[in-house]
Amino acid sequence: MRLVICTLMMSIFSMTSFTAYSATAIPAEQLYESRPADVLPQLATKGKYVVGVTTLDVVNPEQFDPITQQTKDRKLRLEVWYPSVNKPSDTAAIYQDITRTGKPFAIQGSAARDSAITSTEQFPLVVLSHGYTGYRTIMFYLGEHLASHGYVVAAIDHTDSTHADVDITKAPFAGFLSTLLNRSRDQHFVLSYFKENNSELQRAVQDELAAVIGFSMGGYGAINSVGGCYNFTAQTVAAFTGVTESKAQAQLQQLLNSCAGGQYADYQVDPSWKAAIAIAPWGGQHKLFAQTALAKMTVPMMYLAGDLDDISGYAGIKWLFNETGSAAKYMLTFHHARHNIAPHPAPTAAMSNELDIGTYHEGSWSIQTINEINKHFTLAMLDCHVKTLAEQCAFLALSPSVTNAEGNDSGWKGFPKRFATGLSWEYQQATTK
Repeated sequence: MRLVICTLMMSIFSMTSFTAYSATAIPAEQLYESRPADVLPQLATKGKYVVGVTTLDVVNPEQFDPITQQTKDRKLRLEVWYPSVNKPSDTAAIYQDITRTGKPFAIQGSAARDSAITSTEQFPLVVLSHGYTGYRTIMFYLGEHLASHGYVVAAIDHTDSTHADVDITKAPFAGFLSTLLNRSRDQHFVLSYFKENNSELQRAVQDELAAVIGFSMGGYGAINSVGGCYNFTAQTVAAFTGVTESKAQAQLQQLLNSCAGGQYADYQVDPSWKAAIAIAPWGGQHKLFAQTALAKMTVPMMYLAGDLDDISGYAGIKWLFNETGSAAKYMLTFHHARHNIAPHPAPTAAMSNELDIGTYHEGSWSIQTINEINKHFTLAMLDCHVKTLAEQCAFLALSPSVTNAEGNDSGWKGFPKRFATGLSWEYQQATTK
């Protein structure tokens, strides 16, 4: 096996905007029930902006493909939510995808498809990154929510790593090596795309203010993007690639042990990253990050985890939190939750088998409740550390448990009395500039 170590350059080749959205015979489902604000975390409520959404195809040219040993253009599809201007002709977005076993579904969104972006302001950028396998709209609720509060959110379909790319029954790990290599690279490329191009949408982005949010393998990439360098050994290379020949293992180890979006020696974290959120991040349980690099991290970090996570391992996520050197770092624990603490609720198409619904279901939690909590803490984190709104940092300075020893409300700022249970919190918080 011959491997070539390439320097991967973050540049844009071309971009196509989808001005029309194909119709589908599948009825679009509404996944969320209406709930009164009194039972929701305060920052889970919709913001002042109406929201638009568009789909973009972008190309990162001449990227190294470890399977073919050649370079080729890496195509990515993005779903981008943004503060918008409502028009009577606007139509609500429908998000279409397939389950892990290939069953199609359609979800009714609240954003307006291809509506005009607000042209009088600029907004910070949020890069949203799914797991293995997944799809770009699996956290559409976060995209719509953050855009309503004044962010541009770009969610990635990570090529080789989506439900559509991977035959989960016949070849479930076909895209895993590409995922290991490209997660952080894709995140950095999207940041570079919004910096280096000049469309109306891109001009609305404050490209010096950005955050990355990743779920599972997306979290694995997000940690790397802000300075958590990879630390693959010959043993972990063999375990996650199947390569057993020692020379090939050494070459793969050298290739994978990059940092901050594909850099090697003298890496520099892009100063635009002002915050990162890793939801159930994978890799800590296998110590795939260098402790020295984690200790040097400075970007504010938030970790979200279920204490029964059987994919990423709760102890591994706690290890990441403890080793992270950022002066501002936070960890939210969902007690009695496993790994599925990021996706939207399951569509009807996923209800017929465990392989499909198993990517959405939590045995002890309502997925809608988890989504509302994610919306609250994500907005608090970004408002505090990206927009540097000091008053929003108070939502992150919390006692260890949402309930006290008697089971009564402990007074977490923004949480409703009687309706907030099962959560715990750790943090250290630096003063924002």
